[in-house]
Amino acid sequence: MRRWAAATLAAVLAAFATGCTSGGISLSDLAPSSGSAAGVAVTNPRYGDRDPHAWTGKAPWTYPVHGTDVSKYQGPVDWEKARRSGISFAFIKATEGGDRVDEFFHRNWNAAKLAGVPRSAYHFFYFCRPAIEQAQWFIRHVPRDRSAMPPVLDMEWNHLSPSCKLRPPAATVRAEMKIFLDAVEKHYGKRPIIYTSIDFWEDNGLSSFRGYDWWLRSVADHPDTRYGRQNFLFWQYTGTGIVPGIRGDADINVFSGSASAWTKWLKANTN
Repeated sequence: MRRWAAATLAAVLAAFATGCTSGGISLSDLAPSSGSAAGVAVTNPRYGDRDPHAWTGKAPWTYPVHGTDVSKYQGPVDWEKARRSGISFAFIKATEGGDRVDEFFHRNWNAAKLAGVPRSAYHFFYFCRPAIEQAQWFIRHVPRDRSAMPPVLDMEWNHLSPSCKLRPPAATVRAEMKIFLDAVEKHYGKRPIIYTSIDFWEDNGLSSFRGYDWWLRSVADHPDTRYGRQNFLFWQYTGTGIVPGIRGDADINVFSGSASAWTKWLKANTN
C-alpha cells in the first residue's frame, strides 16, 4: 500500500480542539503534495486505509472529525485505544429486524461511553418484518441515554440475508421508514439519522424523503458526486480502514463540518 508522510490524525484533532493555528498542524499537512501518492485516504502508520481510493475530488482528509462504526464482525474493540488514535464518534450496531441483537452491542455501548467516545446505536432494517415491530425491538434493547447521539436507521438491500430478499416498492419502503423513524423519535426524544448506500438511495427515490439528517456511504467518490449534492451529516468513505483498537478492516466516517461545528452539534444532540 502506498503511504504519504503526515502527522497523525490524533494530533490534528488535538490542534483543532485547542484552537491551535500557529506552530500547529493544519489540514494542508494531511493532503499529499502533487508529486506524491495523490488521492490516498488518511494513511499514516497509525491510522489509515488498507485499500485506499484514489480521490480526485474533495477528499476525506479535508474533514477534521473522523469516527467509525462497528458490529459483532469487528470482535472486541479497545475503545480507549481507538479514542487515542483520533476516533471522535462511533456508530454501534444494536439490532436487526425484529428478533436479532448484535452480540457485542451492550459491550461496545458501555465501553465506548467509558472511554469517552460519543456513540449512537443503529438498527439494520429487515424487509420481511413490519416497521413498527422493528422499532419496538430496537426500543426494547437500546437504553434511553440522553448522552448518546441520535439513533440511526440503516437502510440497505439485505441481499445477503438467507431468509429475506424482498424488495418492496419504493413508496412502501418510504412509508415503512417513516413508521420506524416516528416511533423511535417519540421514544428517545431525538430525530434519528438515516444511513444508506447509493443503490438504495436511487432505487427508492430517497432524495424526496426530507426532514432527516443523512449518513451516506460513498467509497468511490465524494457524496456530492454520487448523491446529487444532497446535504449529509456523516460520510462513510471506506470499509477497509485501519483503526488502532479494532482488528482487521474498519469502517471510517467523517463529520461533514468543521471541528467547531462538531462541538456545537454534539452539545446540541447529546443532552
